[in-house]
Amino acid sequence: MDPMDGGMRYTPGSTDKDWDQAVTFLPASDHKKMEKKKGPGKIGIIVGLVILAAVLALIIGLVVWHFHFRNDLKLQKIYTGSFRITNEAFVDAYENPQSPEFQNLADKVSTQLKLMYSESSQLSKYYVTSRVQAFSEGSVIAYYESEFAVPAAHEAAVDQAVSNLSEKYSSGKARKVSEQQGSLVLDSVVSSALDKRLISKARSSTRYNKHTSRFVEDIIFSPGFPDSPYPSNTFVQWQLRGDPDHVLKLTFDTFNLEQNCSNDFLRVYDSLVALDKFIMAEKCGYYSPSDPLSFISSRNVMLVTLVTNEEGAYPGFRARVSQIQAVTCGGRMIGNSGIFTSPNFPDYYPPNITCQWYIEVPAGKFIKLKFPKIMVSTGSECHGDFVEVVGQSKLCGQQLNTIVTVNSNTATVRFVSDSSNVDRGFSATFEDYSPSDPCQDLFLCNNKRCVKPSMRCDGWNDCGDTSDEQNCQCDAKMIQCKNGLCKPMFWRCDGVDDCGDSTDELNCGCRADQFKCKNDKCISEKQKCDGKDDCNDGSDEEGCARTDSCLVSTFLCGNSKCITKPNPECDGQDDCGDNSDESNCNCGTKAYKKSRIVGGQDAFEGEFPWQVSLHIKNIAHVCGGSIINERWIVTAAHCVQDDVKIKYSQPGTWEVFLGLHSQKDKLTATKRLLKQVIPHPYYNAYTYDNDIALMEMESPVTFSDTIRPVCLPTATDTFPAGTSVFISGWGATREGGSGATVLQKAEVRIINSTVCNQLMGGQITSRMTCAGVLSGGVDACQGDSGGPLSFPSGKRMFLAGVVSWGDGCARRNKPGIYSNVPKFRAWIKEKTGV
Repeated sequence: MDPMDGGMRYTPGSTDKDWDQAVTFLPASDHKKMEKKKGPGKIGIIVGLVILAAVLALIIGLVVWHFHFRNDLKLQKIYTGSFRITNEAFVDAYENPQSPEFQNLADKVSTQLKLMYSESSQLSKYYVTSRVQAFSEGSVIAYYESEFAVPAAHEAAVDQAVSNLSEKYSSGKARKVSEQQGSLVLDSVVSSALDKRLISKARSSTRYNKHTSRFVEDIIFSPGFPDSPYPSNTFVQWQLRGDPDHVLKLTFDTFNLEQNCSNDFLRVYDSLVALDKFIMAEKCGYYSPSDPLSFISSRNVMLVTLVTNEEGAYPGFRARVSQIQAVTCGGRMIGNSGIFTSPNFPDYYPPNITCQWYIEVPAGKFIKLKFPKIMVSTGSECHGDFVEVVGQSKLCGQQLNTIVTVNSNTATVRFVSDSSNVDRGFSATFEDYSPSDPCQDLFLCNNKRCVKPSMRCDGWNDCGDTSDEQNCQCDAKMIQCKNGLCKPMFWRCDGVDDCGDSTDELNCGCRADQFKCKNDKCISEKQKCDGKDDCNDGSDEEGCARTDSCLVSTFLCGNSKCITKPNPECDGQDDCGDNSDESNCNCGTKAYKKSRIVGGQDAFEGEFPWQVSLHIKNIAHVCGGSIINERWIVTAAHCVQDDVKIKYSQPGTWEVFLGLHSQKDKLTATKRLLKQVIPHPYYNAYTYDNDIALMEMESPVTFSDTIRPVCLPTATDTFPAGTSVFISGWGATREGGSGATVLQKAEVRIINSTVCNQLMGGQITSRMTCAGVLSGGVDACQGDSGGPLSFPSGKRMFLAGVVSWGDGCARRNKPGIYSNVPKFRAWIKEKTGV
């Protein structure tokens, strides 16, 4: 509604002309009474007084409105800061805000701040008050908040004036604010505006103080933890201290906040006041206990703040606080090779630290530095935190597999972090090499990596920068791409542009078992009339008889609407209009932010909460499986085939561990026995066709952060070649090796079925899916059987496949083979109702 539509409104009265016509003049008996008098009559006086009162009321109203309007434009600005008092010594009583000593020094600090602000015209006229928050050692460091009432138009100028204080009272420029007796001598003034999200008057505010003891870990946790979610509209601070000459270590055992940091967030400061210059990190969302957040301060103080808004209910956090000796790093490293890392790696490095490594290899050799992982916070052009190979290059940001060579037998590497925004740091190795033969008969990549000569021009990017695949002369067994690349011949005419310039898809004729599309694309004859536009021009679906109301490839909604969009179920969009494609979608979500999996890495706890470990009762892990609801598990049929010694087909043989991360934690994991085992009736033990089975647990499980079902795809869902998928399991970490203790994960890609069938000697059926990395090194292996091939779609994971078989583990050109779950969707529904 327009503001003018409300309240009192001005309605014009009659015109002057109308007024004149309405006047009635009465006859006078005495004409003298009609004569004009020299002075004002009573009526004139009254009129004058009315006019004067109206003018005065108008002036007063304008003045009141003016000042009220000015007050409305004033902003409350809170500046947090700290400074060092060089002519005071710290005493223990300064830790207690209620002590007379604290109050006495706080009064002095407030007085000095007022005097300090009085030196600036921009600050003195808007200053309101200051509040001392804490003191710490060194000689004495004061932490404070100062409040100003600033007109909006002057906000930038006041920000600049506060910033100028840091220069005026910087380190090395200690000075008195006044020459009065008892004045404080100050330096190292740091001050900045408090984040507005921390100022809300609607929030309740709580502060805790804790001084850690030596050799004892203290615990801090969010309000209500673990019995209830943290409250809304809350601002909580934990001021943490340690003894002099120590630093603090903060490790979160549990961290589960709202995902959006604009709503709820936690901050860690290298300070006792919320000062942006000393903020170490701002965090929200979920962090797994298997990869916990851990921070180290640069001094014996730390501040933790939790800010929540009015919505959401999340568990919160629990953290351990301890004091440790100050971190040291750097040093001299002599030899042919060695390893070094940033302090506290892979946890967060401390702020305000400089490390320097002096590296020396034998005379006559050069140095090769390898940085597998760099995670270093930075400003522009590495002006914040950085790793520097002195005299050569600065490294910062997020980088993988970086190599730096030094044409000398000595090198200096420096790591620098400033006062704010820490990260996980880096790991590095050094090794010597001969200047005349840097790779010792291997191929030298442009990035100084060395690879086997046989990997040159083999179609695989072994260097990582494609330099081993540039300017190649391909042999007769390879496709010679026009752009100079070589690709394996079996990729020719497979419908995928492997060269990048379509060379491998030119002049393609269709084989006898293929259908030729109108656009000359070749597809399998089996793909004709399957309800999918495999040709991309619709020609493979022309003239096909249909008996159903929807094409096979679409989703039939509850309202009988047909959806032609691929994989529409549980993608977060109501494609049907009645939300039937988004019903039954309480599945496939991770709780946390992170045939063994060869070439993989440790999964985060809860990263694959549908993964189960199938054990022979009281013995050991044998296969994997996937939770699809409270009672049912999907696994591989070959896992439940009897042999001479063990009846794998009998439910009494098995015990199921759910929510398991490490095989060492079986005693604390959820365990279930089985009610029945159902292998697919058409499983072929020779070809591994139809390699899928179902297991029903004796009693249902309760879902949690570490136990959740995976989403089941529909019978018409597809997983295109090249799509990234994930494998997970506790199987062997290398071919012929032993199983993993911690759940492993790896990212692989769906392989074109035609290519896969050629690679696997024609053993691939339509009920199998191929996935892997054809260059080798990443694959499922023994012990991963029955586990999930998880396909990410939106915010959910779908069970695309079940680990089935393979030719060895992680061999080049030998992908892993998985049972294609969409092909068994009807059977799963029939047996389980899911």
